[in-house]
Amino acid sequence: MNLINILGAIFAFGLLVMIHELGHFTMAKLNDVKVEEFAIGMGPKLIGFRKGETLYSIKALPIGGYVKMLGEDGEETFDHRAFSNKKPAQRLSIVAAGPIMNLVLSIVIFSIIAGSKGYLAPIVDKVVPNLPAQQAGMQQGDKILKIDNKKILTWEDFYTQIYMNKGEVMNVTYKRGSEVKETKLIPVKDEKEGRYIVGVYPTEVKSPTIKESISYGFVETNSIINQTFSFLGTVFKGKASVNDFGGPVTIIKVSGEAAKAGFLNLLFFAAYLSVQLGIFNIIPFPALDGGWIVLLLLEIITGKKLDNNKVGVINYIGFAILMTLMILVTIKDILYPIAL
Repeated sequence: MNLINILGAIFAFGLLVMIHELGHFTMAKLNDVKVEEFAIGMGPKLIGFRKGETLYSIKALPIGGYVKMLGEDGEETFDHRAFSNKKPAQRLSIVAAGPIMNLVLSIVIFSIIAGSKGYLAPIVDKVVPNLPAQQAGMQQGDKILKIDNKKILTWEDFYTQIYMNKGEVMNVTYKRGSEVKETKLIPVKDEKEGRYIVGVYPTEVKSPTIKESISYGFVETNSIINQTFSFLGTVFKGKASVNDFGGPVTIIKVSGEAAKAGFLNLLFFAAYLSVQLGIFNIIPFPALDGGWIVLLLLEIITGKKLDNNKVGVINYIGFAILMTLMILVTIKDILYPIAL
């Protein structure tokens, strides 16, 4: 990986972290909370400067970032600008702003990509003779709506379902004109390319309008959100393998490969990763935004203020567990790298 690719990888990862933390930072300022530090990365400080009451810094380890606010660690303080002394709704808005900003960034990037080079729509443009789609009666112009009752929002959704199907029967719902139809497809293995196919090509929208580009940004982001939750479902069911996980080393490696393939490919990967970061952070685990969201929703529902000391201890333990997992994943990345 050359220097340009490395810089591209750092740019992509740094952009996601910065936007996420900027969401927290902005809402903290709007709610008059004192921000003591705005950091990109973890560990020892590489560079930093102080402006007003806030220290802005870049840390040595590229494994995230944080916005340190007065009173967020559970320490008792009577300062009205402390995070812990703000109303639950105010604290909730600060915590939720990070993941929301990641999703907004994804929508913006996908919209820019669509406007720059177009996109593939899940509408049949060409049917290949003597393959499953033609044999099932599909035609040019058919819009694919569902596969096995799973919504198809993008061409990537359709391709993913074929890949995951592994040659089993698929129930396909599509729209032809104003009529909704259903059929069954059994993907066949393309031995030359080593993948399953059904024999259709997508419609390429080459010059979308601004409205179409923005719409695609929302649709693509929604599609990746669904894919991410689907993957998390396999994790909770114990069906995911260790090789399905990657840490900072893998992210930098994949970002570098995306940068090598071109700036738009790097942007696409950054948008994809931005959704992952946003979803990961809303998992209801201590020290993550999702853990805070659950606690604050409980406080709003019950009307009882949380014990700051207990919250501090819970988040400290959660942070320690997350850092341990991050170290283990990083070691796994180094010893057993994912082949690209």
